[in-house]
Amino acid sequence: MKLLYALLLSALMTAGVWAQTSSTTTTTTTSQDHRSAKQSMKDAGHDTKDAAKSTGHAVKKTTKQVVHKGANKTEEGANKVSNKTSSNPQ
Repeated sequence: MKLLYALLLSALMTAGVWAQTSSTTTTTTTSQDHRSAKQSMKDAGHDTKDAAKSTGHAVKKTTKQVVHKGANKTEEGANKVSNKTSSNPQ
C-alpha cells in the first residue's frame, strides 16, 4: 500500500514538472522578458504594500478594541471600589 502511494505521489509530482516546463517553452524577445520581469517586480512591490497596509489596519483595530475593553474593566473595578468605600457610616 505504501508503494502504491509513493508511486502515485511521484507521478503527480512529475506531471506538475511537465506542466511547468511546457508553458515556459514559448519564445519571446529579450525586451519582453525584461519588461515582464520588471512588471512582476512592480506587482510584487504593490502586493507587499497592500499586505502591509492591511496588517496595519488590523493591528490598529485590535489595539483600539483592547484599549477600550481595558478602560471599561478599569472603570468597572473603580466603581466596585467606590461602592465599597462609600457605604453609610454608622
